[in-house]
Amino acid sequence: MPLKKYTANFGNSELTHLLKRTMFGTQIKDIKGFNGKSLTQVLSVLLQDKPISLPPINAYNDASYTDPTIALNQTWVNAPYGDGTVNSKRIGSFRGWWMGLLLNQETSIQEKMVLFWHNHFSLETDIVSDARYMYKYVALLQKYALGNFKSFVKEITLDPAMLKYLNGYLNTKTAPDENYGRELQELFTMGKGANSKYTEQDVKAAAKVLTGYRINSTKIESYFDTTKHDISNKQFSSFYKDTIIVGKSGIDGAKELDEMLDMIFLENELALFICRKIYRFFVYYDISDATEQEVIIPLAETFRASNFEIKSVLLELLGSEHFFSTANRACYIKTPLDLIVGLYRDFNVALPDTTNITTQYVVWQYIKTQSASLQLDLGDPPNVAGWPAFYQEPQFYELWINSDTLPKRNQFSDLMIGNGYTRNTIKIVIDPIAYVSNFANPEDPNLLISDVLAHLLVIETSNNLKKQLKNILLSNQVDDHYWTDAWTAYQISPTDNTKKSMVTTRLKAMLKYIMNLAEFQLI
Repeated sequence: MPLKKYTANFGNSELTHLLKRTMFGTQIKDIKGFNGKSLTQVLSVLLQDKPISLPPINAYNDASYTDPTIALNQTWVNAPYGDGTVNSKRIGSFRGWWMGLLLNQETSIQEKMVLFWHNHFSLETDIVSDARYMYKYVALLQKYALGNFKSFVKEITLDPAMLKYLNGYLNTKTAPDENYGRELQELFTMGKGANSKYTEQDVKAAAKVLTGYRINSTKIESYFDTTKHDISNKQFSSFYKDTIIVGKSGIDGAKELDEMLDMIFLENELALFICRKIYRFFVYYDISDATEQEVIIPLAETFRASNFEIKSVLLELLGSEHFFSTANRACYIKTPLDLIVGLYRDFNVALPDTTNITTQYVVWQYIKTQSASLQLDLGDPPNVAGWPAFYQEPQFYELWINSDTLPKRNQFSDLMIGNGYTRNTIKIVIDPIAYVSNFANPEDPNLLISDVLAHLLVIETSNNLKKQLKNILLSNQVDDHYWTDAWTAYQISPTDNTKKSMVTTRLKAMLKYIMNLAEFQLI
């Protein structure tokens, strides 16, 4: 039976909860754009299929270096490899480009799902070590972000970056490599739960099925080498109902992969494993016995009934009463990307545009390093299992916060509300006046504080907190007019630096205070 649909009031708090879980940050324009829309209407927008993004470009040519084959502003994704230097430049371009996709995301779940799949089908840029392969990998994650999981598994198996990362391109009949055959089951389809009882025999058999796949480094695609394929019969264990995949010679050998995936996808544990991962990513890390029975099992049934369409699971979960329950709000510690990209997007921080492409890419790369310093280095998870905060029991995403990362989180938000970051004379900083001007009544301290808190926090706040924030706006004066007068005076004379400074100083102090709250780390 499907999950019970959410039918209660769908107001701003529910919308904000949904947007913060499905996107990186919540721009005020998104909230306004969805005003009056039903949950069904919002989900139809968030889960709409998106085309693959425009590829990264050469933004690295300068006085000290020129790409010998690709001109400035042109894409390098189908270019010859070149040498180590040009590849290093392109890897920097790729890393910045990917961060740029997050910063400029549309009103869509796609970028969150790309991160989900990047963590699931995890590989490391430093090990793949070819920018072109990494671009094609991300394009594949985009293509199937909301698509068919079975098709996705086949394509990721044959993806050049994955073939290189897990040694699939070295797998031959004379020296079967078990690396991918193991991870295919342990991490990508079955997991390591109590009911996932594949065996070493299954790993060895899978490795033999997968012999013969190679990489064409000119076309940047995989192909099947019939001379490297093991044509013997592959015997699987009782977990897979003692299935035998009959060995095939010639080009028919490639059909063995389809047969193996058909076998794997018949097992109920696959759907349960994927649904648990989706649940932990979007709802909460603790899956109780009740949640397993009332949420995970129904989602898995939906997944199987839809022939493994990812969107079917997301529609049911995100539209459910369970997702919007009070217990499942403000219980999720922000990932470094939720914090950093979310901050830029929450405050609509002005970033370099395409008129200054070199600085744009440099700034994107800088923002990526900020996330990496908080233990989420986009494109380079620590290993094939992904980031521990997404799977390590019992802490899960509590691991994002520790004695090293919490001060760094606060230092980052302090920097952005303070002096900002400057690159090539362009300053990246929160504009507090522009931010609060998005609200209906910025001159009213009570309404302004309520609006800001409703936007930045997803948890009920105390009257004591509101009182403290009001003291900041009023400079510890009693009457509301101390803020109202200051705001009005600035509005009348926006070029008066003294009046502007008076408003800016108070707003910065208030926003800094909010961003240093423990509650700011939650979504």
